[in-house]
Amino acid sequence: MADEGKAANAPQGQETPRREAPVDVSNVTTTYTNWYRVTGSPEELLLEFGLTPNMGIVTEEPIRVSQRLVMSHYTAKRLLAHLHYALKRHEEIFGQLEMDFRKRARRQS
Repeated sequence: MADEGKAANAPQGQETPRREAPVDVSNVTTTYTNWYRVTGSPEELLLEFGLTPNMGIVTEEPIRVSQRLVMSHYTAKRLLAHLHYALKRHEEIFGQLEMDFRKRARRQS
């Protein structure tokens, strides 16, 4: 069995370049989100995304969900790994991301 990233008939020690699948973005829509919810079942995960001006404060105004992604747990695990890698690279270049907005606000004062 060949290692991932190596061709079955490539000489020992030589890796073949990985190919990426072509992606058609001609019909893509972009949506900004500052709110999300993760729910699911034993078969799939549901990720819902929306926008709220209240930044974590619960009000009577409903959060308008604009996008829902449904995926298998396998796809979710691959997505988690890719997000972790992307955030790690970002923090290596730009510094630690502070999750507590109050600490970020104090730092900028």
